[in-house]
Amino acid sequence: MREKSNTCCFTGHRDISGVTYAELANRMEPAVQRLIGEGYRYFVCGGAIGFDTFAAILIHSLKMRGEDVHLVLMLPCRDQAAKWSAYDRAVYAQILQKADEVVYIGEKYTPGCMQMRNRAMVDAASACICYLTQMRGGTWQTVNYAGAQGLSVINVASD
Repeated sequence: MREKSNTCCFTGHRDISGVTYAELANRMEPAVQRLIGEGYRYFVCGGAIGFDTFAAILIHSLKMRGEDVHLVLMLPCRDQAAKWSAYDRAVYAQILQKADEVVYIGEKYTPGCMQMRNRAMVDAASACICYLTQMRGGTWQTVNYAGAQGLSVINVASD
């Protein structure tokens, strides 16, 4: 059963072009494996383009390799991908199908729904893996909130 003590959330920038997928996997997988070793089983992603998508794919990949992990998508609204490219919507649809649990914070996009989603992810977790390279914006705010709430924060952009 998903509890705060066995749940990790992910937060990161949409633009992760500063790192290759191989480099990011080499940074993220050891962090995730360490948390699995500590009893974490639920991994919450926000479903956005960029880091969120990569994190969701990584968790699903680990599950397919036999790890006892669960992918939880905590989404700001049902129409999050409405303005995305056809390719990004197709990837998003695949991730939705592979998720073990999908939580919608709201039905429609509203101002502030992304921040509400970010806080809900942090509030559901006791650890946070992030990709933070800019000290501004939603990822920075989410990481600050996670730290203020006492979560263990691992920044795979610098770790």
